[in-house]
Amino acid sequence: MQTPVMAVTGDETDEETELAPSHMTAATGDMPTYQIRAPATALPQGVVMAASPGSLHSPQQLAEEATRKRELRLMKNREAAKECRRRKKEYVKCLESRVAVLEVQNKKLIEELETLKDICSPKTD
Repeated sequence: MQTPVMAVTGDETDEETELAPSHMTAATGDMPTYQIRAPATALPQGVVMAASPGSLHSPQQLAEEATRKRELRLMKNREAAKECRRRKKEYVKCLESRVAVLEVQNKKLIEELETLKDICSPKTD
């Protein structure tokens, strides 16, 4: 079994290097080879990068952003609630209409039943 191959240049330190797979394959084919290379952005020692330039906000800016996001969320929620009430009103209206139709149909069926009872039942005078 063959061990991974590492290439290191003399001016790199352990903190500045990273392990990356090489495009070459080992002779046996079962072990990949690796090369140690310097990161793409090498910073001078002692320099620390911030997460992003836009993340450096004052407390006032953070509070304003939070307020803006809250107002946007509340506005969206009001619109969603308004749409929900509109759909519910439409649904109730549809149900009321269906109730009216079924009441008329039920009344007709009751009348038809009474008529059939009168026809089928023997008359006693």
